Amino acid sequence: MTVKPVDSTAGWYVNAAARSWRTSPLDSTIREFHRSLPGYAPTPLVAVPEIAATVNMGSVFVKDESQRLGLPAFKILGASYAISRALSARLDAADRALSLEELRDRLGSSSKLSLAAATDGNHGRAVAHVANLLGLPATIYVPDGVSQAAKHAIVGEGATLFVLDVPYDDVVQHAKSVSTGDVVLIQDTAWSGYEDIPQWIVDGYDTMFAEIDEQLREAGIDHVDLVVAPSGVGSFAQAVVAHYRSTEHVPAVLSVEPDTASSVTSSLNAGQLTSVFTADTIMTGLNCGTVSDLAWPILQAGLDASVTVADSDAADAVRDLAQQGVDSGPCGASTLAGARAVLSHPDRRAALGLTTESVIVLLSTEGRAANPKGFGSTI
Repeated sequence: MTVKPVDSTAGWYVNAAARSWRTSPLDSTIREFHRSLPGYAPTPLVAVPEIAATVNMGSVFVKDESQRLGLPAFKILGASYAISRALSARLDAADRALSLEELRDRLGSSSKLSLAAATDGNHGRAVAHVANLLGLPATIYVPDGVSQAAKHAIVGEGATLFVLDVPYDDVVQHAKSVSTGDVVLIQDTAWSGYEDIPQWIVDGYDTMFAEIDEQLREAGIDHVDLVVAPSGVGSFAQAVVAHYRSTEHVPAVLSVEPDTASSVTSSLNAGQLTSVFTADTIMTGLNCGTVSDLAWPILQAGLDASVTVADSDAADAVRDLAQQGVDSGPCGASTLAGARAVLSHPDRRAALGLTTESVIVLLSTEGRAANPKGFGSTI
């Protein structure tokens, strides 16, 4: 793996062969697990015709994850499923995701297990939230740049919080080094020997896409032409690619990241994992310098395109979505900024096979409450 400074002029990548790469669909037990969680309901898929008109597209929909199972971001989908799978494996049920109720019963009040995670905000809060529901202690590690509100939210879930004055990648390494024995590390970044839990996190996100497929059918739409996802360590983009490479109609998938943290775009252009130096951004959850080992081969094979956007573009998108009644933080709104960066270039539109009749889905992964600093958690 190489490390290099961010080159903001290399903010675009396209792979013409991506849609020929295929995956197998996941089974329905993942959504069944989420349906067992208290307060589960599909999040809204919002049509935004005014925005569709400005980008000259047939239809634009926004998947609004500003309220997901009581939290202001989508992260609990992956965290809850991965925690269940990890704890179920310790309870001799390795092939299942036991419900939280059954986990509580089996763990009892004398369990010595605890959960841990490194985070930029949303992921750690989700881990802490599920730990609280299970009656387990949680320890969450964050870089110093995380907003005070995000820190308070994590502590408010009952977790012990450690703030480290190092970049996010180093926070992950610290959490890895101290999480041993009865401490179960729930991390969304994979490395050699640590793949199962990050994969379960990725698998947990599939519930969101199953909801979208169902909601589009209910709206009388039988396909989507472009799905736009924010990308930090690449795990969420990995989930998006894996799902939409298993559907009958295969859309283009576009990844969006800050121009100050272009690890996905840089790696794809280099043809190998390439860590980058990062700088501060309002897209806090996307401020990642290294792509997950687990995500990389999926993105390299199946991601159609990747684009970088500036903070000013994300801030404009936050305001524009708010005018359409969509509560979106900078990470979530980056998908609108990324779509604009592509759709304003005829050659990029053509490369993704888009026409004035195309249907686009923007994945807005957080509400503004998830990222008070910017106006996040790594995805």
